[in-house]
Amino acid sequence: MTGTIINIATILVGGVIGLIFGSRIPERFKGTVIASMGLFTAAMGLQMFFKSENQLIVLGALIIGALLGEWWKLEDRLQALGQTLEQRFSQDAEKGSGSNFVRGFMVASLLFCIGPMAILGSIQDGLTGDYKLLAVKSTLDGFASIAFASTLGVGVLFSSIMVLVYQGGISLLAGQLSSIVTDPMMNEMTATGGVILLGLGISNLLEIKKIRVGNLLPGLVAAPLIVWILSLF
Repeated sequence: MTGTIINIATILVGGVIGLIFGSRIPERFKGTVIASMGLFTAAMGLQMFFKSENQLIVLGALIIGALLGEWWKLEDRLQALGQTLEQRFSQDAEKGSGSNFVRGFMVASLLFCIGPMAILGSIQDGLTGDYKLLAVKSTLDGFASIAFASTLGVGVLFSSIMVLVYQGGISLLAGQLSSIVTDPMMNEMTATGGVILLGLGISNLLEIKKIRVGNLLPGLVAAPLIVWILSLF
């Protein structure tokens, strides 16, 4: 889990830098920075989506993910976790699911955990001890943390908890995953994650339309399962 530990460290360091210098940045600059991150996230999501070899699989995975996510109320659970952390650690006047703390926690958690580098890097780190891919991801996440923390506040730092659980869990299960996940499965999982990132950019960063992006997360598991089922026929 060396790569995951490095990733957590860069998120925390970047977040602290953003908190320290964020107050010196004018609000209009912060708005432009967060909008640029939204555009970048949406563009990255589109690039990931184009890795799909069968877009219908991605559509099916998203529908299944949405149904399961709404059933399990994942978005509400993420918000509840963010609010719990907020009540314990934040002194902001604004509280609740719409506060910057919760928004920063959810945006950063989803952005840092979704994507091929998080999955592939964690597998490589857990299976062979090679954490180079996660080191690259850590660098990107560190700069993103600076931008997010300067605009969304301390909630961004607590996304490191989700990174620890998600990437650490994958690393610990790397031996089993490497023998199960094939390249087609990874392609469709990546494409599904790309659509989720696109929704994240539109909803939480650009604030064009509210989308319950957290409820789409089961689609990341549904995509490779659909590929596996189709391979049986």
